[in-house]
Amino acid sequence: MVTVRSSTAFVTQVLVWAVLLLVCGLLVVGVLLPRVGGATPYTVLTGSMSPHYPPGTLVVSRPLDVDDVRVGDVVTYQLRSGEAVTVTHRVIATRLRPDGQRELITQGDANSVPDAAPVAGVQLRGRLWYAVPHLGRVNALLSGHQRQLAVYAVAGGLSLYAGAMFTAAGRERRRRASPVRSRQHAAA
Repeated sequence: MVTVRSSTAFVTQVLVWAVLLLVCGLLVVGVLLPRVGGATPYTVLTGSMSPHYPPGTLVVSRPLDVDDVRVGDVVTYQLRSGEAVTVTHRVIATRLRPDGQRELITQGDANSVPDAAPVAGVQLRGRLWYAVPHLGRVNALLSGHQRQLAVYAVAGGLSLYAGAMFTAAGRERRRRASPVRSRQHAAA
């Protein structure tokens, strides 16, 4: 017979596991996978790439050489070489400068005109690897150090939760075995 208490405990346990797995998945997608893949996560802040990449989308870009970029690729680049401000737009054309260097003509998907300045190879940060809607909002709230602490906190929390679950399962196993032993001992 299933009691209300055991049903509630089961539902609570399933919800806790679901939340923990969701948080772990988000950390893997937003922090671990980019780090392992040599990529960098960026947050889309404007609607220039809507509807595919609306504001709040986390875009992860892998570095590449400007000669490997093709028309249609979505790239992340610095507005000015050496500065932190980046833009993620689609390449609509490429051309050679008079000095023989390749440059990219970019445009946001929601914009009606190309970007004002072409993108030089030194400005290029990478090509879009993958994107996750809404995760960029969390990324924008946390600094790199805070994201690292979040990874450690979630890993520690999962470890503690797993330990508690193993301990509870062991207690439950002993509790269930205890009446069986008592009956066997009484029968002998």
